[in-house]
Amino acid sequence: MTSQIKEKWQNYIDGEWVDGSTGQTIPIINPATGEQVAEIARATPDDVDRAVTAARDAYNLRTLYEMRPTQRGELMLEISQIFKEMADDVALADCLDSGRTLAGGRNEAMAAARYFSYYGGAIAQFEGKSIPLGDGYVDYTINAPFGVSAQIVPWNFPLQIGARSVVCALATANTVVLKTPDLCPLSLALLGEACERAGVPKGCVNIICGYGHDTGAALAAHPDVDHIVFTGSVATGKSILHAAAERIIPCVMELGGKSAAIAYPDADPEQVIGSSAVGIFSHAGQVCSAQSRLVVHRSIHDQIVDGLVERSKALSIGPGLEENDLGPLISQAQLDKVEGYCMTGQQAGATTLTGGRRCDMPGYFMQPTIFADATPDMTIAQEEIFGPVMTVIPFQEREEAIEIANGTDYGLCAGVYTRDLETAHWTADRLSAGQVFINEWFAGGMETPFGGTKRSGYGREKGVEALFNYVQTKNVAVKLGAGAGGRPGG
Repeated sequence: MTSQIKEKWQNYIDGEWVDGSTGQTIPIINPATGEQVAEIARATPDDVDRAVTAARDAYNLRTLYEMRPTQRGELMLEISQIFKEMADDVALADCLDSGRTLAGGRNEAMAAARYFSYYGGAIAQFEGKSIPLGDGYVDYTINAPFGVSAQIVPWNFPLQIGARSVVCALATANTVVLKTPDLCPLSLALLGEACERAGVPKGCVNIICGYGHDTGAALAAHPDVDHIVFTGSVATGKSILHAAAERIIPCVMELGGKSAAIAYPDADPEQVIGSSAVGIFSHAGQVCSAQSRLVVHRSIHDQIVDGLVERSKALSIGPGLEENDLGPLISQAQLDKVEGYCMTGQQAGATTLTGGRRCDMPGYFMQPTIFADATPDMTIAQEEIFGPVMTVIPFQEREEAIEIANGTDYGLCAGVYTRDLETAHWTADRLSAGQVFINEWFAGGMETPFGGTKRSGYGREKGVEALFNYVQTKNVAVKLGAGAGGRPGG
């Protein structure tokens, strides 16, 4: 595979590839080298307006809505097939602008393809219902689209996250304006190419790249947007929710986490070590559902910690093009932030068993880091670091473990390591999280609902349940035959 991509990229608006209204571009930096690899047209609020207008016009034409659900499904399946054919191109683009390995980039492409095939098959079975009202009445519900869905996608898994929301919107006959992350927009530009090649009607999908402070803010506040999907930080999420509240429009919010797994004394040590390493070191820890805390029973604490340190020291660190285990963080700013958290933990009294500093090499690389001797109230145990940093906290009684695991503002994921079925279910029932993994971090898949509790947000992506976040229930009540009546309410 060549290690080159095209140097100039554009936005996709109303079925056309266009530059931004100002002619400005955004540089795309390879985080493995710190060097520019491409540039993309910069969208500004004027371009947001153009994209939203295109999406509104396409929605008003009812092109998607008047398709049979099976026809929309066939369109999704066509996009899926095209993505499979584009997998190598997607892998290279994702590697060069996000730091992912080529294998990881290919997995992203195939995951996007699976989202489109999954919902392509599911939409024909996404049904309303009939409600019995007695003799002389017929009553039924319709899953009605909201209209224009604004989608703001983060930089850690842009293609997977973008694909899962675009496909749900299109399958349910909404139209889309998606803002890509300015740090790594290329895989989502390729999503636009796949939609174009599949024949998605013009204006139904619009993909723009811009900065959050102007383009993202303009999209969230646009008066012709009917629905918002956002994945990102709590601070940005709050700003978007304020904008949505002004117009009283629904949102799906996924705002990150500080997820903990509990390892009980009967847990398989190798399973805990191996699964925990995957949970925190995948994509250099830049995963909202990362296992960033391990709450481990004192009787196995030292064994687990020693194993984690051994695993972390065995990881190869370097560019994704070279298929290393641990790639770079996305930017210099993110590297500074993660290293700053590590220094804060050390100053608070936590012990750095390995790592704790950036790597002495070109690019934005952070050493895999394991902290011990941490208390639950430390900053490193409370705030989302978004890097390859795990905090290990001991416990003695299982009620104490639950209290520690639930003791943050977040509630995205949680985990349990145990051989005992009763302990597993007792714990899962008490953990404050949208999903609980038992004996394997990242268990589940796109078939299973994903979303948070507490400050991790609300609404669900993935699974059939996600489709309900893209429609509103419309009830139709019919009086058959002549006669007056009516039963007012509401």
